[in-house]
Amino acid sequence: MPLLDLPGVADAADEARAAIDRLFGHRMLRRRSGPVSAESALRGARASAALEGADFDLETVRGGAVTDPALQGALRVAAGLGTLVDTWPLAPRQVLARLHTLAATDVVPAAELGRPVADPAVMARLDALADLVSAPVGAGGTAAPAVIVAAIVHAELLSMRPFGSADGLVARAAGRLTLVARGLDPKAVSVPEAGHLARAPEYQGSLGAYATGTPDGVRSWLRHYGAAVALGAAEGLTICEAMSAASP
Repeated sequence: MPLLDLPGVADAADEARAAIDRLFGHRMLRRRSGPVSAESALRGARASAALEGADFDLETVRGGAVTDPALQGALRVAAGLGTLVDTWPLAPRQVLARLHTLAATDVVPAAELGRPVADPAVMARLDALADLVSAPVGAGGTAAPAVIVAAIVHAELLSMRPFGSADGLVARAAGRLTLVARGLDPKAVSVPEAGHLARAPEYQGSLGAYATGTPDGVRSWLRHYGAAVALGAAEGLTICEAMSAASP
């Protein structure tokens, strides 16, 4: 199925790219991107946990007093992503195991952390996903835009639920990793998770549509993902504006 030929998908990918480009044009990112990336990670963790039903005010999360396991897992994942960017295209299954360990600690027994369910169909889909992530562009790998690859990674993980716990946290983290590793957001300053949360009913509905495997279902998800990435870039701009206003 040629994904970019599906109605509206190429436009959604282009709009996401343009939104990220606007974000990267902000003067704050020319001066220092580290604080923006850190704030993006915090907001992304908060939004990802909220999509799991652990919805807490941002300032409450920032205060560090929330012990909810989904939020704590999301925060651990966000803190660990930076160390996984280079490994993601080389050993994606290893990275997924690490993401699950970070996300599901204190949720499942230690022996289950990082271990996919023993289902041949899931294993086959994980192998196909690993091939998609690791195949070099131009050497047998896809040349699709990063936002399209990230969307497929995200949806496949949520459709197959390879670990049976914390799969949503893992899927959203893997999507963000793909955006970073494939060069769309190399400084990790957008907040795609916030985009999904802002359109939560559409997020859930389009994931269900994707799972049908029909062209219309896949199109629905890819268009949602492009819109969510664009919203995540707008959230990054909000962070930049706030930090710029606070700078001397």
